[in-house]
Amino acid sequence: MTGLITPILMPKWGLSMKEGKLAAWHVSEGTMISPGDEIMDVETDKIANVVEAADGGLLRRRIGQEGETYLVRALLAVMAPESVSDAEIDAYVSNFAVPVAEDVEDTGPSHEFAELSVGRIRYTARPGSGTPVILIHGFGGDLDNWLFNIDALAEAAPIYALDLPGHGQSVKAVVNPGLGTMVSTLIDFMDHIGVKKAHLVGHSMGGLIAGQTAIDNPGRVASVNLICSAGLGNEINGGYIGGFVSAPGRKELKPVLGDLFFDQSLVSRAMIDDLLKYKRLDGVQTFLEALSANLFANGRQAVQIAKALGATSVPCQTIWGASDAIIPSGHAGAVPGARATVIEGAGHMVQMEQAARVNDLIKGQI
Repeated sequence: MTGLITPILMPKWGLSMKEGKLAAWHVSEGTMISPGDEIMDVETDKIANVVEAADGGLLRRRIGQEGETYLVRALLAVMAPESVSDAEIDAYVSNFAVPVAEDVEDTGPSHEFAELSVGRIRYTARPGSGTPVILIHGFGGDLDNWLFNIDALAEAAPIYALDLPGHGQSVKAVVNPGLGTMVSTLIDFMDHIGVKKAHLVGHSMGGLIAGQTAIDNPGRVASVNLICSAGLGNEINGGYIGGFVSAPGRKELKPVLGDLFFDQSLVSRAMIDDLLKYKRLDGVQTFLEALSANLFANGRQAVQIAKALGATSVPCQTIWGASDAIIPSGHAGAVPGARATVIEGAGHMVQMEQAARVNDLIKGQI
């Protein structure tokens, strides 16, 4: 009856993850699990987060031990109905293919690069059917901001996530760091990958870019999902923007990054180190200073898109963390006609802290 047995595996969050520590179980053997239930906590060198069940079933066997580290795709538990015998579960576990460390690095889609008019852009893609979805990160972020969303959303549509100019592993020497450059880059990217129309999902500054793209090119946009988006009101945490741009080291950057999360323990040492490495790359400091001056000078947002976006025929929804310390959650209702959802227990990075809820909302729009 192996067809009735469902494995629970160590997840893979991002291309660089090879292993994770099973920090805690949230379910016991004999528990009936439903899709979306929180089943365990996993920690990596990048971030810690709760793992939610992709499938439902009766938890028959916990194999992974709390505090132990396992390769991605390692078998951590087994779900099966009561009709499956213990002997059949024993056989399934003993015959399960154990992942090999040297093979883990090559699992999943790789990063790709596109040569656009602005320069070289890094992106990743997940295949699928239907109208594609493009994920657009915020100020100072990169495509890894969607670690907990890409694979889940790929169940519903083809997914693309890119590093914007000046960010991640994309070009750093940007002639005009501003909204116009970001919008034109997004359209160039769509042309490069052969996508005539896409659902746009933008976080923070990425929401501003997504919304402005819909205003300027409504025929290219199937829908807009704005997550803690810029451009929907004047207020923004200028201390965060200025602190992020100016922070020279770990001591200064850590408290700034804490503003991103409801649960500030998610600010890991690896997260801080990765951002410091990025900020120290040639051209990044100049770029960030120019971009922040163009969009967020003097602690205010320079561009407002809510009214113009509401006047288009492009479907729109806004999603916000109730405890957002960067952009007030009150901005969620700014777009006329848009569906607005404010999620408790989350801050500015709501797509990471409440990934399952955000993923469900986006799937409902696409």
